[in-house]
Amino acid sequence: MAPAPDETTILRFRHLLELHELCGQILDAVNLYLESKGIRISTGTIVDATLINAPSSTKNASKERDPEMHQTRKGQQWYFGAKAHIGVDSKEAVVHSVIATAASVADKHMLPELLHGKEKKVWGDAGYQGQTEAIHEAAPDAQDMTNRRTKFKNYVDEEGKRKNRIKSRVRAKVEHPFRILKRIFGFVKVRYRGLKKNHKWLCAAFALVNLYQHRNRLIRQLAPLGA
Repeated sequence: MAPAPDETTILRFRHLLELHELCGQILDAVNLYLESKGIRISTGTIVDATLINAPSSTKNASKERDPEMHQTRKGQQWYFGAKAHIGVDSKEAVVHSVIATAASVADKHMLPELLHGKEKKVWGDAGYQGQTEAIHEAAPDAQDMTNRRTKFKNYVDEEGKRKNRIKSRVRAKVEHPFRILKRIFGFVKVRYRGLKKNHKWLCAAFALVNLYQHRNRLIRQLAPLGA
């Protein structure tokens, strides 16, 4: 077994990836490899976003919090950091689009940039409702399958709730890449200051997420016949 690389080698490798803007290319290359193995990006995309915490302390060299990170409220709790927005294939759960923003940026604003343009259907939670026109501008043939608001002042739209439940069966696939990113890879905090560098490493991380999700399928294809 080859020895593990030392810290200097790892840092040099990271520097080369950033210098040559290779992290986004890694995601594209992995997805092309998966396509060659029959794991293809189809005509359905699920969009979603997750919060990535950043240090809120000012006990650092610059004596200030990262100016590119912001705070946002989710439920009854406040978070400070970034947000990872992704576009995921609705059949294979392959992440094909990644955008990093400050945590305060609303999910819906990033929706058009998460589509590859050939979608027939686009799924998302209720945070993306009302974006039908933006969806059609990015993907002219796409049907808006985002969840709708069902609770109103004087009534609850039961039919709307039923439709949302059906949509959510597909939309739930977007949680798999986030679970792997955070629970398996431990990517719960930003690695660097600034959005640009963190975006690069999110692209590389989601490339690995795609491989991890389909590892068993890939191993079976690589295994010799009769093994």
